[in-house]
Amino acid sequence: MLHTNQNSDAYKLADLTFHLLVHFREKEIRFAEKHGLTQAEFRCLRYFGTNECLNNKQISARMKLTPGRLTHIIDSLITKNYMIREIDPNDRRYMRVNLSKNGLSIVQKLNNDYVDIHRDILSGIESRQQKPLIIAMSHLVSALKIWTAKS
Repeated sequence: MLHTNQNSDAYKLADLTFHLLVHFREKEIRFAEKHGLTQAEFRCLRYFGTNECLNNKQISARMKLTPGRLTHIIDSLITKNYMIREIDPNDRRYMRVNLSKNGLSIVQKLNNDYVDIHRDILSGIESRQQKPLIIAMSHLVSALKIWTAKS
């Protein structure tokens, strides 16, 4: 009987995560558009720490993008005056990228607005269920990291 329950739970988890991804992607697209960004630009800015200066290889690895696709995204963010690119003095084959003053401002706004959206989402969940949900999601993320590292 346990075997059947495990299969049922795995099926439910698979279905829930699929729908969660669909809704999160839609939320991310709407959020990016609201701020005049593409979804890829939004993700790039979210991956970027506010005081970080990274080279294109580091960003490409973080975002799991090809160098060509990343260059397109960064060029767009430079055009929008959110990023600055310069030759990496440690290795001239690479470019270093960091946020401009406008980039720092938009990232702070994005982060604040992103928290506000999630505060609004949490408001639709009973307050006594919010902490258990966050704990369960933390466990899920940890399990996904372990699974990803093994794969």
